[in-house]
Amino acid sequence: MNPQGGNLFEVLTPLGFPVRTTADYWSLIETKHPKLRGRVQAVIQVLSTPDQICCSLQDAGIYLFYKSNRKRLLCAFVRRLDGEGFLITAYPCDRVKEGEVIWPT
Repeated sequence: MNPQGGNLFEVLTPLGFPVRTTADYWSLIETKHPKLRGRVQAVIQVLSTPDQICCSLQDAGIYLFYKSNRKRLLCAFVRRLDGEGFLITAYPCDRVKEGEVIWPT
């Protein structure tokens, strides 16, 4: 991880916009969701090659990326603002939350 807290990763999504996060913010996600410790590559994979992407019913600027990962799904929440995406959080889950499926179409 970048010791200055700069970008940890930036990845292009199938929707055509990049998503990024910093090393400092990733550390906060790992603290909140300990099962994601050391799983940066899994989150990059869910963003770059998801099984499904949904748009939040509550906020059209929030996208939920899902990928099957062993027995569970891995979900990454992303905010898109001015053409760029920012990782809000990520966590393992058992099912897809309600939302409009926008990818694949």
